[in-house]
Amino acid sequence: MTNTDENIRKEEGYEVDTATNVRLIKDHEYDGIKELDNDMPSWWVWLFIITIAFSLIYLVRLWVFRADDLLQEKEFQKEMAAAPKANKPVEELAMAWLDDDMSLNNGKETWTKICAVCHLADGGGLVGPNMTDNYWIHGNKVEDLFAVVTNGVIEKGMIPYKDQLSPRQRLEVISYVMLRLHGTTPATPKEPQGELYE
Repeated sequence: MTNTDENIRKEEGYEVDTATNVRLIKDHEYDGIKELDNDMPSWWVWLFIITIAFSLIYLVRLWVFRADDLLQEKEFQKEMAAAPKANKPVEELAMAWLDDDMSLNNGKETWTKICAVCHLADGGGLVGPNMTDNYWIHGNKVEDLFAVVTNGVIEKGMIPYKDQLSPRQRLEVISYVMLRLHGTTPATPKEPQGELYE
């Protein structure tokens, strides 16, 4: 017998290296490396058992006892109920001009960041129409302007802002246009477009 034969004791299903007492799976060798047959650590086994027990309890609570706190739909409804008013649906906002200073300042900020590129900061119009005169392409009521900002005017190059601005932000910016910009005298006003509204 060779030294290797003396160091390895053959047992059913695996081999044991008598020098190191390491179990090797029989006939599991690749490129000179033999696969070990170690037992899983006890902490891993217990973690596995706890995971299975937790999943069984969870499933019983969810499907047998119908625990509402585990349902994503209920969680979503709860979060929506707690959301700030600005993020609530359009129907909950009264379609009326917002004349308080905070709303108008917010509207001015939105105007400066987004709208002034096409309408100029003073509202005189560049690519977009003049917002200071009495001529309006799509009407001058609060509902008309809200619809334009919400849905855009794609054929004229104005994109919809329903995904970028909340309903309140849209109402604030059109309030700023009507209550602060409309009726002013811009530096270089664009020629009138649309119908005359008194």
